[in-house]
Amino acid sequence: MSQISNNLAAYIWSLADLLRGDFKQSQYGRIILPFTLLRRLECVLADSKAAVLKQVEIVEMMNLPEEGQEKFLLRATDSGQGPLSFYNTSLMDLSTLGESGIKANLEKYLQSFSKDAREIFDHFKFAELIALLDDANLLYKIVQKVRLSNLSPAAISNYEMGLVFEELIRRFAESSNETAGEHFTPRDIVRLTTSLVFMEDDEALIKPGIIRTIYDPTAGTGGFLSAGMEYVHELNRDARMVAYGQELNPESYAICKADMLIKGQEVSNIKLGNTLSNDRLYANKFDYMLSNPPFGVDWKKIEGSIKDEHMLKGFDGRFGTGLPRVSDGSLLFLLHLISKMRDRQDGGSRVGIILNGSPLFTGSAGSGESEIRRYIFETDLLEAIVALPADMFYNTAISTYVWVLSNKKSAERQGKVQLINGVNLCGKMRKSLGSKRNEMSENDIREMTRCFGDFAVVDARELGKPSDSKSSRGRQAATPKAEVAKTFAAKIFASYEFGYRRISIERPLRLSYQLSDERIAALRYEPGALNAAMKWVYAEYGQPYWQDSPECENYGQLDDYQVEIRAYLKSHFSDLKEKQIKDLLDAKTWRAQQALLLKAQALQQVMGSMQSDDFNGFDNALNIAMKKSAIVLDSKEKKQFIDAVSWKNPAAEKVIKKVHKATAKPLYGLFAVGNEVVEYQADGDLRDNENVALDPARSVNDINEAYFVKEVLPHVPDAWIDASKTDAKDGQVGIVGYEIPFSRHFYQYQPPRDLAAIDADLDAISAEIMALLQEVHS
Repeated sequence: MSQISNNLAAYIWSLADLLRGDFKQSQYGRIILPFTLLRRLECVLADSKAAVLKQVEIVEMMNLPEEGQEKFLLRATDSGQGPLSFYNTSLMDLSTLGESGIKANLEKYLQSFSKDAREIFDHFKFAELIALLDDANLLYKIVQKVRLSNLSPAAISNYEMGLVFEELIRRFAESSNETAGEHFTPRDIVRLTTSLVFMEDDEALIKPGIIRTIYDPTAGTGGFLSAGMEYVHELNRDARMVAYGQELNPESYAICKADMLIKGQEVSNIKLGNTLSNDRLYANKFDYMLSNPPFGVDWKKIEGSIKDEHMLKGFDGRFGTGLPRVSDGSLLFLLHLISKMRDRQDGGSRVGIILNGSPLFTGSAGSGESEIRRYIFETDLLEAIVALPADMFYNTAISTYVWVLSNKKSAERQGKVQLINGVNLCGKMRKSLGSKRNEMSENDIREMTRCFGDFAVVDARELGKPSDSKSSRGRQAATPKAEVAKTFAAKIFASYEFGYRRISIERPLRLSYQLSDERIAALRYEPGALNAAMKWVYAEYGQPYWQDSPECENYGQLDDYQVEIRAYLKSHFSDLKEKQIKDLLDAKTWRAQQALLLKAQALQQVMGSMQSDDFNGFDNALNIAMKKSAIVLDSKEKKQFIDAVSWKNPAAEKVIKKVHKATAKPLYGLFAVGNEVVEYQADGDLRDNENVALDPARSVNDINEAYFVKEVLPHVPDAWIDASKTDAKDGQVGIVGYEIPFSRHFYQYQPPRDLAAIDADLDAISAEIMALLQEVHS
């Protein structure tokens, strides 16, 4: 930013001196920005104002709709360098508004602008601010100071004016402090991300007459769009960048649109609305895309439209790959950007998006998040991920990362991904702004971009950055832990190295059973939610009076105690719903359980009460007992009966599910036992999953089996691989997943303190405590 533009921004911001006392600091920008825009528009229109007013007289007689009038009036703004994208039909300007009727005159002046410019002031809610200024007797003073600033194109170019406006936006964001992060990405983050996205195309961007498009689906105040245009302008002043964007917040949208208008951009390319649920640039593809979507924000309000697009359009829409969980929509923005990439044969696209740590690893194999990562890796779109320092944003201190994607990778990058650990490339700010306590210098940004541009592996290299200051509060250790040096590192991986197959490991079910009196007695009560409540009711109201006989007519009758029972249930079993309480008070519920109890007692007489550790004979013994006792158990009764009399026992025999006429495959659950091949019943509680690294050089089964034999069988020799759990896309055993364990790859081991030093500290603390206790005692 030049000294001239810097001085101009400081002069304009000095309007805050007039506002101080009557307005909050966070309101300054809401007043200064629209007034700056108004003055710039007025200066730009000065040369063509007479021609426009003359054309107005002609157009009014033509009786055209507003759209038709605009076309004729925009032609009149051409003063030799092409028509402008806005006009004003008022005879007044800021210098002729007068003092007595300034509020009405200014409002009328604003309404005389063309539609796009007028809409910007509407979204600023400028009319409300004008009224507040007028009430505070400040409107005339503000107008007089604004009109004295020379913002004509002859004095300051569109590019320089854009820088001035950006500086005003920055000051506005910083003065807002607590809400800055809602619409403003810090300048250092913007500069880094822009450099990472554009630097691979530097040679193409210096060609004469080059035209490129840039897009931000979460445009905010337009910081990324401005940075992209600034980057290209520094390389090639003759290049033309056409900016597109969409923003949800009306105020941020107004600022962004104003910024684009000042820079001479086509403001109709900036849209208002929710990008995910209503993509207002649905037909467009772009060369460069930059975005800083909100971190960890749920998308429940637009869940219906997102899921409809996913189900109905599939890969013809934006979200065919998969959907993340509703609690975090970050990856939806990433999918949206991918859908906006130009085909490679049309020049391809490059994307830079800032995300928190969640999209790196959230979601196991087969989940929506994992499927999105899988698509990105398997289509070879990801170039690099850069870890940013903590405390870089105004409204969050969480870890953040820049993802760089491209569908036109250079030959050396194809099939590979670079991870850059830049968490220490920063310095402390003299004064914090909200949660932003760190900032990256130009050297820090240059370090990261050089590493990315060189596509280099960097072993952990000490940066010479000062150590973080430690708190001096409390007891300090005599021998504190050694400081971990601040380092910078980068690694390169093949894309498949982030993938794995999740195979399911099963182990056999082992059951014992026993028809003991204690286990059979449990059948008096329903299992589940009513169990504990029924035990209490029986102990209080049933046990003294009910008899375990079909002839006992009062068994389950609780009509006389409903008030007391309900009162107790409300205080001690508040989770029970009304229907469940009615079932508990119904004699039919009790009689049904009594009938099952009596059946079990009859079966006990035949089967005995001894414990058996081989459940494989249970079905046969039960069927024989039921036949002898002339007892029938329906499916519900049989399940409750079995659950009551059986339990898992590691010392029991394995439960056989099925005998097969096939070749034994012990790795996949078919075991040779004597002359038979058996399949055991799996124990769901012992089920486990193992993540097996992908290796395209070997077959899936070879990889899975080798891993299983080496890592699983030595610990659980009776386990097997569940071959029924296959990947939906390739049909192979195991479900494919992808994750990016960024921190694990850059973990630096720090040895613990010596035990003798720790013991010495403990002894010193103990001695101090004893001395204090002695003082109290004395």
